[in-house]
Amino acid sequence: MSEEIGQLKLSAFDGKMRLTDCGNTETCLRIVQSIPSRRAEPFKRWLAKIGYERMQEIENPELAMQRMIDTYEKK
Repeated sequence: MSEEIGQLKLSAFDGKMRLTDCGNTETCLRIVQSIPSRRAEPFKRWLAKIGYERMQEIENPELAMQRMIDTYEKK
């Protein structure tokens, strides 16, 4: 996984620019999945829920449309 992580200069708390490990969204989510901790469990459950919903939307595109409408109406 380390080949998926790059370093960027970001501003630190002391105001200095420091090299910081960074990854894209997919890499960060994979890191969360690999954490063996009770504190990571809510994120893992959320990822499983979102993944399941996405699989449902692939099988039935009308679900994606309805979820989009529901999300839009909530805003």
